[in-house]
Parts: sequence; structure tokens; C-alpha cells
Amino acid sequence: MYKRVHYFGTILFLCSLIYLVRVVFTEIFEDETALVDEWLDQNDLGEYKKLFREYGISTLSGCGTPDQLDRLPELPAAEEKRLRRAAQVLQQRLVLRQWLATHKLQHTYTKLLSLDVSSLEDVYWLEDTTAHHVLDAKDLSAWSAARQSLPTGKEALQTLKADLWSAVVKSSKHQDAWTWGGMLIVSVSVCGLVTLAAMTQPSLAPEAKHSLLQYVTGKYLHPPSCRVEWGWQEPQAVGETMCFTVHCFQRNGQPYPICDTDELTVSISHGTRKVTAVIELGSGDPAQANTARVKFTVRTAGVYIISIMIGAVSVSGSPFRKWFSAGRVEARRSRVGRAHAALVWAAGHARALHIHPRDHYDNPAPLQAADQDPPRGFSIKLNPLGAEVDEALSSSATFSYDSVNQRVILALCFERAGVYRAAVFYDDVLLHNGEFDCIVLTASDTATVQRNISSKRHNICYEARLVSGKPRRVLCCISPKQLTLKDYIFKFIPKRITSFRLCPSTKLILKPTPIGSGPGGEFTLEDGVQPQLELVSAERDLIAATFTQLLIANCGGEDSFKNKQDFFYSEIRKAHSRHPHEKLAIRVLRSELVRTSLKATRHFTVADWCKNFDVTFQGEQGVDWGGVRREWFSLLCGQLFDSKFGLFVSFHDSPTGLVHPNPDRPPHLKLKHFELAGKLVGKCLYESALGGSYRQLVRARLTRSFLAQIIGLRVHYKYFEQDDPELYLSKIKYVLETDLDAGESVPELYFAEDVYDAGGKLRETHDLVPNGSTIRVRNSSKISYLDALAQWRLAARVRPETDAFLRGLTLLVPDNLLAIFDENELELLVCGTGEVSVADWRAHALVSGSGREWERLLSWFWAALANFSTEERARLLQFTTGCSQLPSGGFQELNPRFQITAAPTFGALPTAHTCFNQLCLPDYDSYEQLVHALLWAINEGGEGFGMI
Repeated sequence: MYKRVHYFGTILFLCSLIYLVRVVFTEIFEDETALVDEWLDQNDLGEYKKLFREYGISTLSGCGTPDQLDRLPELPAAEEKRLRRAAQVLQQRLVLRQWLATHKLQHTYTKLLSLDVSSLEDVYWLEDTTAHHVLDAKDLSAWSAARQSLPTGKEALQTLKADLWSAVVKSSKHQDAWTWGGMLIVSVSVCGLVTLAAMTQPSLAPEAKHSLLQYVTGKYLHPPSCRVEWGWQEPQAVGETMCFTVHCFQRNGQPYPICDTDELTVSISHGTRKVTAVIELGSGDPAQANTARVKFTVRTAGVYIISIMIGAVSVSGSPFRKWFSAGRVEARRSRVGRAHAALVWAAGHARALHIHPRDHYDNPAPLQAADQDPPRGFSIKLNPLGAEVDEALSSSATFSYDSVNQRVILALCFERAGVYRAAVFYDDVLLHNGEFDCIVLTASDTATVQRNISSKRHNICYEARLVSGKPRRVLCCISPKQLTLKDYIFKFIPKRITSFRLCPSTKLILKPTPIGSGPGGEFTLEDGVQPQLELVSAERDLIAATFTQLLIANCGGEDSFKNKQDFFYSEIRKAHSRHPHEKLAIRVLRSELVRTSLKATRHFTVADWCKNFDVTFQGEQGVDWGGVRREWFSLLCGQLFDSKFGLFVSFHDSPTGLVHPNPDRPPHLKLKHFELAGKLVGKCLYESALGGSYRQLVRARLTRSFLAQIIGLRVHYKYFEQDDPELYLSKIKYVLETDLDAGESVPELYFAEDVYDAGGKLRETHDLVPNGSTIRVRNSSKISYLDALAQWRLAARVRPETDAFLRGLTLLVPDNLLAIFDENELELLVCGTGEVSVADWRAHALVSGSGREWERLLSWFWAALANFSTEERARLLQFTTGCSQLPSGGFQELNPRFQITAAPTFGALPTAHTCFNQLCLPDYDSYEQLVHALLWAINEGGEGFGMI
């Protein structure tokens, strides 16, 4: 009885195995049939599925063979043409896949399709520089070799394609050779092995995660059965929070409840940039337990590749290509292509200005076809300076659209000479730089200005009358570098009064001319360093036009940082073009790097500093092919600007604070060390201008007041907030917030500052103004007191050190070139943005907050940060800490630590306390709203001291 049961069980088991093998092989063939059905659906030919099965066309190679299609009954002409065209495309793809398989590159097939490579002909046109975006290094080398092996002749290529197609058809016929008899033989052959596997291995699935019963019944997660539901229609505008849903199914078609252990991964890329996504698995609704919602934000227009995988298997259709277009035109982001200064016109001559429409995220925003002729939404208001808007003049301006360059062309023509104010709007909102002055000259004045600009003698002088201070007749002398005011001694000998550098920080402000007052008019000169001067001149417009044209020549045109940087590098290369960049050997000692470097370079001329340094560390055998030179730059900069070295020092006891020239430096550190530091910074800027592997950055965290002095700006008390936060909190804020006229209840404060030595002993009392120790500070004079304190502590005390640094810097970099930048731009130019690691940021940030809503907000913040560009991360760091650079140890060494706290507001902009390196985040309704607020804060509020 036992044997009968045993035999019966064995027979039943064998039958089950035979059935299982048949199911497996049938699925192989059904997979091919399913591919045929999918191909028909993709080409809108789904109604012919039954017809294909009736005539035995069940493989992709059969669909691509014209002889097989000829067996079909006669179809409508349009349908047959569409079917033949789809079959031809399919044949080309199968040939491509077979060619890839012969070179062991079949796994790259789907990646190449994402680059629109669908035939052997496309392989010729795909450059390696494009292929490396989707292929790794190993596959790229194999791809290059395979691509080189392709025949160059047309006949040879056709022969190769015919051979490959024969291989495709042959492979398909081998699959059809499987019969019931063959399957039975295979089933019996593997019976013993399957029995052993069933007893020792609990699964037969390729992933070895499912039991035999699960595999037979199909009750397991099957990635190819999963489908994706997109929550938008293409093309979708950037800026919104995109959401798509992955519906997970078992192999038998039943929903599968997805969970963390199923290893669902989503990779979203745009070129070489990765986009971080937020994945939410399951739902409170049991009917939605098989769904995974994926959210991400796109801010750059273009094609994105979305790859969805479960384990190591892609879901059906992955990877996907999704197109995102630019959003609607945003006036605050759109700009007029012009320089920072006024524009100069010739009366009666039309001039074209280019307007660059941008969306909220600074993508070029092309106008819709219906809005292009003429461009809708754009308007301009023109008026003589100080007068009402001239409707007739405004209506004479014309707008047209350049669809090739995606820009609006504004044509303006002024019939009469004078000064006009222009304001360009989009949907009645002023453009980012849409308001500017137009200086319109007569034909003779225009020729005069052209002669002034092209003249090499630079003796351009105009008479004027100084109104501010003591009224007197003066001479305005303009050169490419400065505007100089000269007085007359004995009414005919000119003597210099003051000078203003020709840079963006110097403002020449034109004032309205009263009707009937004659030619010329009044104007003001100010640079933020000297007291402003008011002047009147009959040749005011000529002075302003010459000043403007020279300023544009100095700054290189438009006022964006990228344009300034390109112009700066171009001018540096031009200035040293006669100096060859040949090698110059330098030997230094690693243990005494500063001393030996100073000794090695002390007699260097400008031509020597322009050479390519070939650095050798004494006692080391390294050969300098660029790496040793970069190490020397990095080590020397690190020592010179390290507060522990003593040349530069932080205002508070922190090794990671911003550094400033040290007025109490050790005796062995001389002014020549500051000059060396300046030369080294100039050398780094010159090497960066050469580009490529020569690019060098200075890893230093310089104070804002020192950067301001480099570019010639006046130092004021607001610099204390970032440079010396302890003094700002203990004294500056107290003076600002205290009523100094309250009487005896307030300590007396005078225009003087006590100076103490390292031991805390009073060394001297320094007068901030003449006899300052006797002048008491009142409410009316507190700002003057604070500015005088800043002038002394941040500038006057370190004047010799700053001058020595500038002597070294200007040896290679003309000071008028540096003046085109502001403090923040100068730091980005010299130090770069640096690579800010989001993982390091997250690991060492101090977070203050609790609750589910706060955790959600925090996860949104880190996802947004991961999606920021390098420049945006640097701006956020600068917004919060006051500096775009980190200490050498990263966020771990930042002191105070980076802090994120919850702000007691909703929907407002984030605020920052740079004294504490603290970012305050209000609550937001959505991830998109948080991203919008962060970008607005760092781009619009990242400069100045408005957010404390």
C-alpha cells in the first residue's frame, strides 16, 4: 500500500513537473506573442492582432519579414502602407539588436534607443561624446571598437545587414522547433534535479525569493507586469511638483501590495544631473496598497530620463523619456540685453535692443506661435527725463520676435536730442533691468563721443560748475580708468580735487533739466566711498555719454556675473598675451613652504609670474605634470590664509571664521608676506583665465570688508554682522537699538575706541574723528559713529597690510578689472563655488523642531537641496553663513554649526541669522512652495544685510 502511494505521488509529481516545464516554455513563446501584440499597439494596429495569429505570424522577426506580411489578406491602402512602414522600422531595430549581440553589447540596446539610435545607420552619427552619457567606461570602449568595425561602403553595409537579418530569422526558427516531444524529454531529464531542488531549495524563481507554489501560481511581484500612470500631459511646464504612480502587480495579474523590502528605485536624470525624487509607498486605502507615488520637481527645461526598477528588473517600458518645457514668461526674470549703465543713441537713427524672455526658473521661454507677431504682453513707456510719459514716442517703438534665438527685438528711434527715461514691461510688470536712461545725441556730438572713445591720448576734458560744498568752476577729465575733477589756481592752472574710478560702483546720476534752462544740466557723482558731488555743465550729455561708453568697454557689455567673468578672463589674457606661458622651475621645501616660496619668487617679474610653474619639493621625486603645481598652490594658500599662521586672523576665537589681515601679526611676518599672498591670488586668477587644467581657486574664507576694499568700496558698519558677529551682537545692535539721548540711564559713548593688548591691558584710546574722545555720540550721530568705528577697525588699522596685498594682486590683475564685481561676485571669482556635499550638510546640521509636519518639511528641504545646482547651493550657504566657502573639514568644522529651525510663520520667505549660521524655515503647504520660497530668498535676498 505504501509503495502504491509512493508511485502515485511520484507520477503526480512528474506530471506536475511536465506541466510546469510546458508552462515555462509556453511563456517564452507567449512572451514573443505578447511582444508582437505590443508592437501592433504601439503602431495603432491593435485591431490586427487576431489576424496575425490566424496566419501564424507570432514572432517579431515574422512581423519584419515582407514575405510573411504578404500572406495576409488584402488591407486598405493606407493601413497597408502604415503596416509596411512599421515593419521596416522593426526590421531595422532587430538588425541593430543582433549587431549589438554579436559585440556583446545587447544590454545597451534600450539605452541607445533613448538617444534615438534605432538602426545601423544611426550608429554612424552617434559620437562617443554623446554615447558616454548613457554608457559606462567599459561599454563605451567596446562601443567605440564596434563602431569602428562598421563598413564604410554602402554595398558592404547592405551585406552586413542581410547577414544580421538572416541570423535574426534563424534564431526565431530555432525557438519554433520546440515541440511537445522535446519538452517531454527535457521534463523527464530534469525530473531528478527538480526533485532535489524542491527538497533543498525553496524556490525556482530567478531571484530565488519565491516558493515553488508561488512560482507555479504566479503569486509574486513581477516588474514587467507593473505599469506607470503619469500625472501630467507632455510637454509639461517646469516648476510644478510632478507626480506619477507605479501600479504593482503579480505575475498572475493580481495587485501586489508594495513595501520597503521590494527595493523600488527611481532614477531621474537630465544630462549628467540627477534629480532627487520623494517616494511614497502604499496608501491608507487598501484598494491603493499596490501603488507607489513618486514626486519630484523639475526646474530646467529639456528631456529627462526616468528609470524605474524593482530589485534589478525594470518595470514595463522603463526607461522613459519625458519632455518638460519652459514656463510662462516672468517679467522679474526676463531682462534687456544691455549694460548696467545708460544707453547712448544718435538722434534720428533707430537702434535695436534684445529682450530675453525667461520663465520663473531662468529658462529661455519661447513665445507661443499665436503670441509672436507681434509679441504680446511687451510694452514700453518713454518720457523726457523728469517729464510725463510721451504716448506718441512710446507708440513709435516696435516689437518683433526672433524665433530662432528665442528673443524679442525692440526697435527705438528718437528724433530729438536729449535724455529720456525708458521702462520696458511685460504684462504691465517692469522687467528685471527694464528701466534705464537713454542719452540721445546730435550727429556732431555722436562723432565727438566716438573720437573720445577711440582716442589714445585720453585728454578728454569738459568744463563744469561744482554745486555741492564751495561752488566753483572745475574741469571734468575722463580717461578709461577714472573721472578726475580739477580746480583752477589763479583761474588757469588746474589742480586735482578728487577722482572717481570708472567702474559699476561709480554712479553718474542725471537730473531733470528745467524747461528753458538751456543746454546741459545737473548731474551727481557718487561711489560709496567719497561724499557725493553735484555738478552743472552745459556739456553734461557729452560727459555722461563718454562716461557710459567707457564704462561699457571696461565691463564688457551686459551686467550678468557670467558675462563679467568672461570679459575679465578675456582682458587678463589680452593684458599678458606678450608673455609666454613657458615652464619655470621652482624648488621649495615642504616643511618651510612659505619661507622657501617667498625666497624662490622674490625676484620674479611680471613675465615670470605669467609662466607655467614647474614645482619641485626638495627631497621628493615627483615629476610635475600639473598635479605638483596644484598641490603647491593649495598648500601655500592654505598656510597664508590660515588664521593659525598669523598673517590673516579671524575677529573671534574660531579657527573657521572669516579671515582678515592681522594688524597685530607676529614680528617675523612682514608686509612682503601680504604682497606674496596678493601675487598668489593674482596668479590663480591668471591661471583660471587660461582655462582647462590650469584653473586654480583660492581656498580662503575672506571677510566681506576686505573683499570690499579690494574692489574699492567704502566700508560701513553693516559689515560687522558677517565679519565680527560677536561685536555686532554685543555693541553694534546695542547702539542701534538704544536711545542715546535718554540721559544718565545710558552709559556715555564717545567717538573713540579703547585698544587692549593680548593680556587685556588698555594700550591706547584711539580717536575715530579729530578730538573724538571729547565728542559724545547722540541719536543723530550714531550712524556716523558706527561707520567711523567700521572704517577704523576694518580698514584703517590694516591699511598697510591691505595696500601690500593690493600691490601684489595688481601686478597681474589691473584694479579697474576687479572693480566690475561686487563683494559676493569677487568671492565667487576668486574662490569659486566649491563642491558642497548634501550628505555632509545633512550629517552635521543641527535641527531644531519636532512633529510629523516638521519631519515632512525637513524631508522636502533635503530633497530640494539635492536638486539645487552647485551655484544655488553656494548661494544658500552664503545666504545663511555669509560665505559661499566651507572650512577645509566641511560642515563638521563650521562654527557655529549650521542650524535649521522652525519659524513661527506660514508661507513666508525663509530668514537667516548669519551670526549663528541659522536658517529659519516657515511651514509650507507643498514641496513646490518650499522650493519657490528658498529660490526667491537666496536669489533676491542673498545680498546685503536685510535679513538678520
